[in-house]
Amino acid sequence: MGSEPSKEKFHCNQYLNGQGPPSLEHQANEGLNGAYRGWTSCQPEGQMTWVILHRDLPGYPEDNTLQINYVFPDGIQTEKHPHPGQPYTGLRMWAYLPDNREGRKVLRLLDKTFNLQLLFTVATNENGEDVVATAAIPLKTQPDGGTKIDSYPDPDYLKNVRKILKDKGIE
Repeated sequence: MGSEPSKEKFHCNQYLNGQGPPSLEHQANEGLNGAYRGWTSCQPEGQMTWVILHRDLPGYPEDNTLQINYVFPDGIQTEKHPHPGQPYTGLRMWAYLPDNREGRKVLRLLDKTFNLQLLFTVATNENGEDVVATAAIPLKTQPDGGTKIDSYPDPDYLKNVRKILKDKGIE
């Protein structure tokens, strides 16, 4: 009763055959439902905290700002990462949400995703270095900046993040 090992073995967010996971746009359009479908827990040990800043975000003039702090120290990759036994570079990142009802809902969902170890992963960057990076959920890492993808104003951001998380089974 022998069988060959799978050539489709997952390592975080990439396959050994070089194919990556579906894009966020594809996932949202296809409505990939089901608890954490296609999502593996690859997040290294880290910490998530948040504080309230007494300033508003563009598009949310009546609200304070939630600043989420993510800290991951340097470490050694495990079997669930692309290069087990090799080092990776940690990460310090700040993300921003408006401090209102919808922003607090998204904060709760991001906290849940973080605690399930699904928000970040270890990936190889464009320089060939293994680093901690966001897995599949877009974060607003700039409180302002105009039309840049990682900044405000973005009137659809909270709705889009909630949909992506819901489609991944996180509500």
